[in-house]
Amino acid sequence: MALSLPTTEALMGIELSTAATYELDRAHVFHSWSAQSLITPMVITRAEGSYVWDGEGRRLLDLSSQLVNTNIGHQHPKVVAAIKEQADRLCTVAPQHANDARALAARMVTELAPPGLSKVFFTNGGADAIEHATRMARLHTGRPKVLAAYRSYHGGTTTAVNLTGDPRRWPSDSGTAGVVHFFGPFLYRSAFHASTEAEECARALEHLEAVIGFEGPGTIAAIVLETVPGTAGIMPPPPGYLEGVRELCDRHGIVYIADEVMAGFGRTGRWFAVDHWGVSPDLITFAKGVNSGYVPLGGVIISDAIAETFATRVYPGGLTYSGHPLATAAAVATITAMREEGIVENADRIGRTVLGPGLAELAQAHPSIGEVRGMGVFWALELVTDRATREPLAPYGGSSPAMGELVKACKANGVLPFTNYNRLHVVPPCTISEAEAKEGLAALDEALKVADAAYQGA
Repeated sequence: MALSLPTTEALMGIELSTAATYELDRAHVFHSWSAQSLITPMVITRAEGSYVWDGEGRRLLDLSSQLVNTNIGHQHPKVVAAIKEQADRLCTVAPQHANDARALAARMVTELAPPGLSKVFFTNGGADAIEHATRMARLHTGRPKVLAAYRSYHGGTTTAVNLTGDPRRWPSDSGTAGVVHFFGPFLYRSAFHASTEAEECARALEHLEAVIGFEGPGTIAAIVLETVPGTAGIMPPPPGYLEGVRELCDRHGIVYIADEVMAGFGRTGRWFAVDHWGVSPDLITFAKGVNSGYVPLGGVIISDAIAETFATRVYPGGLTYSGHPLATAAAVATITAMREEGIVENADRIGRTVLGPGLAELAQAHPSIGEVRGMGVFWALELVTDRATREPLAPYGGSSPAMGELVKACKANGVLPFTNYNRLHVVPPCTISEAEAKEGLAALDEALKVADAAYQGA
């Protein structure tokens, strides 16, 4: 039964009850990626560190980092203080003016990037970072096409969603739209009948080279790649693959765009995931972890060669909130805290010594786990109903009752999960402690019994 709520004026300035919050949400909020009448969104009342509290007062270990963005954890006091200080001094300023928070954030971001990328165009998030990186590449090269992998996600705006390879593209697909998709490396579900990482790498590069040849190298502006695909499955590329992509781009004058929106800022145990492979892209898109989503922020890190294209030529793009002072002040505080507190190093250590070994142990105990993949605090469990056939626990592009029950079991055992199709992603904040990580593993061990109940293999 719907509540009889007080007037808007009466509700302003007070802390709403859980029931009132839920009622207002269902009456007026239109949720993303959802059939509106089929959802029951959880009310979150507060958060701190690696935990959130729901409307029933239940504490949950946030193994989702929300949307894999609270890299520095919830309510980090240094970042909260920086936002408050900036709000007292200067809440907003138009992007055509210089501003100290924006300028300092840009310098700090470029200091973390590979050499030769010394400019930043700030956006409001990851999708519009992809939009602008693609526009820059097309204008820089004078070419129309962009190549992107099938198992990928690049955002929900028009260009970004057409670049996306997974089924979230389908309802908004506008035909070719200048985008050509190819198969990236993924040994567990190889499109190339490979049996080793070396075979998968070589055959994936041969495939990409063939696509470039058939499409016409002179028509291709850019190749866009998530360095480590995120919601598409957390598949670290095999050794040599990114280096091979870089060589193909160099050979044909193609711009290499590294999508680091999810993988960047400590998530893989490095500032940028490309650092693991020593590859230098031409453009890097970022968002999420740059300030843990405390205030919306994204951007494009631009190579000197592409920046020079627009030295005397107008770049035809911009946003009202580009480099918003509150967002960039949060980024400065976030990067500073990450440096001072060794947060990137913590993500690397937790991944190597706790999550990696612990998830491998879960795979030994639970037949429903077909594969464990990841690095840093960026992991995925590939859940199957049969290890021999690798039949997924939910279909590609969909869910299943078993996955729904798994989510319920995770919450009942005190963790907030991140799931996509047949996968359970383990993506806690980069600040997670060893004790918290072990707490999460224990909860998953119990919850995965639900997935095992749906197992049909030998």
